[in-house]
Amino acid sequence: MDFYAIKEPVFRAAASILATGLRAIPSAHKGIFVTLFFIVFITVTGVGIVVPLLPVYAHDLGAAGIYVAMIFGSFSLSRTFLLPVFGRLSDHRGRKPFIMAGLASYVLVSLAFVWSESMDTLIVIRFIQGAGSAMIMPVVQAYVGEITPEGTEGYAMGLFNLSMFLSLSIGPLLGGVVQDLWSMNGAFYCMAGLSLTGLLVCVIFLPPLSRERLHPRQRKPMPLGLVIRDWELAGLVVFRYAYTAGIGIIWCFMPLYADQTFGFSGTRIGLLVMLGVFVSGVLQLPMGWVADRFSKKAMIVTGGLFSAMGMVIPYWATSFADLLMGVAVFGIGGGISMPAITALAVIKGDDKQAMGSVMAILTVAHSMGMFTGSAMAGLAMDFFALSWAFPCGGLILVSGSAAFVLLYRR
Repeated sequence: MDFYAIKEPVFRAAASILATGLRAIPSAHKGIFVTLFFIVFITVTGVGIVVPLLPVYAHDLGAAGIYVAMIFGSFSLSRTFLLPVFGRLSDHRGRKPFIMAGLASYVLVSLAFVWSESMDTLIVIRFIQGAGSAMIMPVVQAYVGEITPEGTEGYAMGLFNLSMFLSLSIGPLLGGVVQDLWSMNGAFYCMAGLSLTGLLVCVIFLPPLSRERLHPRQRKPMPLGLVIRDWELAGLVVFRYAYTAGIGIIWCFMPLYADQTFGFSGTRIGLLVMLGVFVSGVLQLPMGWVADRFSKKAMIVTGGLFSAMGMVIPYWATSFADLLMGVAVFGIGGGISMPAITALAVIKGDDKQAMGSVMAILTVAHSMGMFTGSAMAGLAMDFFALSWAFPCGGLILVSGSAAFVLLYRR
């Protein structure tokens, strides 16, 4: 496979979309937006290279299903506890120091993977990586939310989400190619190099801490306890939890399911994981535009139902095409719902003057969902059949969509 033939048009299309979408960002903030976009894109690409390969790597080392789940769950566990801490601190002490610290930890963790030789070591490394992630994603999202003009939250956040979805779609495909051509250690070194590049970009191009307060606050941030007790925010959290549980099942056990049941190559497995994320990424910008003009609540429910259908399809899959269809439908659901979710989160964070806290709480739901999805799939693998995890994920998504309707009244 000529990976360059795939990569070049993708990068050109991403650059064209970014240039067009930046028209919605004030000229004074475009440099910051592009820098944050690039940091997330290049860092998450490195993570995407490694994460889909970890289940197979752990299984080759002799890990049972529950151990594979613990490798993924330890990442989510540390993020869950530390996200509110770093999100709140970034509201008071600035964004750049936390982003830099998180990227530096990613570099060290990538190198630590190379020397890991046991399940216990992998679990500890993933736990530390989760702490680094808690300092990056919600803080970067809060930074973007602060420079987003009112009334364009859906479009701006959809454009920014594109950095994550494009990188997550390219990463697994590149990871499969690296594994087939070189080794698993080659994938770890790629993640280290990309994380280091992101760190250098952050140091050089993000404004210093003294210039971060682009919009002086008119009032103090709302206390975290009051933010947590918001029912509308609870609705966003429940849906994000349910949607990410589905992602946890696909990312953690779809590679193992495809490898054990169908015997697909690393490149095919990478393509399988990549497709759902790529479809979601393609829809981010148009669905962000729609979210600014129509009902965000309806978009979230519609996306949740699409994702639920995508989760059920792999249970009856008999071929590679069936699995591709399942992840594609799941990706369509994410493409419809995620711009609306992040737009409502920006509006809520601005309303409470606690953007970092709101983004952190939403990312806690993301981590808990990943933990639940991976743990449930691991138990299904050990006690029943791995294929049962997929309809269970669909049930969680339907329940999360219904709970969102009940909780979000606005």
